[in-house]
Amino acid sequence: MRLSVIPLVTLILSAAPTAMAQDALRPYTIDGDAISTSLTGEDGDPARGREIVANRLVGLCVLCHSGPFPEAPLQGTLAPDLKGAGTRWSIGQLRLRMVDSSRVMPDTIMPAYYRIDHLVRVAPAFRGKPVLTAAQIEDVVAFLATLKE
Repeated sequence: MRLSVIPLVTLILSAAPTAMAQDALRPYTIDGDAISTSLTGEDGDPARGREIVANRLVGLCVLCHSGPFPEAPLQGTLAPDLKGAGTRWSIGQLRLRMVDSSRVMPDTIMPAYYRIDHLVRVAPAFRGKPVLTAAQIEDVVAFLATLKE
């Protein structure tokens, strides 16, 4: 089943807007199962993060995840419900999952939102560009951290 999902995710990602080339990847340090320090040096905006998560053409989150987003119809069932994400994971753990979830779940189908190396099936126009900018990652992390059970 996973083989049929990966091409779908790849197709969606190839159609999604990507981070601009001028937003060069910022360095970060992985501490165990987390990235403790903000990619931008600032906290993200939870309202902007919610918009990214619920938008199928930007964050792509609701393609696989469901959550408390009544404005987003047809939410996914392939990945964990995002309700309670802020209870289950720390901000640093959420950040690492957004940057590169394969660091904590090697067999994940979740795309690396802030990694550009060692990826497969990336459309030529999107090679060398992260899916989301550092600021967008921080916005999503800030929003997910608000989802408490």
